[in-house]
Amino acid sequence: MGLFQGKHFMGTSFLSKTELAKTGFKKCGSNVSISRKCSIYSPGKMVIGDNVRIDDFCILSGDIRVGSYVHIAAYCALYAQEANINISDFAGLSARVSIYTFSDDYVFGLSLTNPTIPDKFKIKLDKGPVTLGKHVIVGAGSIILPNTVIGAGAAIGALSLVRGEVDPWTIWKGNPAKSAGRRRSDRILKLEKELLKNR
Repeated sequence: MGLFQGKHFMGTSFLSKTELAKTGFKKCGSNVSISRKCSIYSPGKMVIGDNVRIDDFCILSGDIRVGSYVHIAAYCALYAQEANINISDFAGLSARVSIYTFSDDYVFGLSLTNPTIPDKFKIKLDKGPVTLGKHVIVGAGSIILPNTVIGAGAAIGALSLVRGEVDPWTIWKGNPAKSAGRRRSDRILKLEKELLKNR
């Protein structure tokens, strides 16, 4: 029983307010919980909103903006070295979601690849920002590629590969992800309004 009363179960597995302040974020809101096991690179480029939780073993790197009421589940990876990642309010990433703002040459054989190679020997054939609108939910194990805009309220099924424009309040799934229906917005937007009114 004593093992389960330790630090991990008493809420101290997350960085304290003092530790968050020392991390060097460009901006960090209130009620933010970031796991001590999260790896953060270039925090000076990152903006974190209010009521955000980032779980164990996540990697955040580069120019990232996280809105308010956002959850990033365990083992997610956000790589924003070549362009920015923008996650809007009330969005959520399930476990093992990966977001990329760049991709090496996997097809044409025009350059060397991987991070150990100097830039002059590499060609990044695909680079651009990624935006997730309000109330977007991304299922476990999904991959989001550069130059992707996921419209407000869209739902991405688990293990999907997403690239390009995703219409608001639609459901997408598969590899590559394709539209699979619509998602209701009325109840979600009503609940958002109630939450913000009563906070």
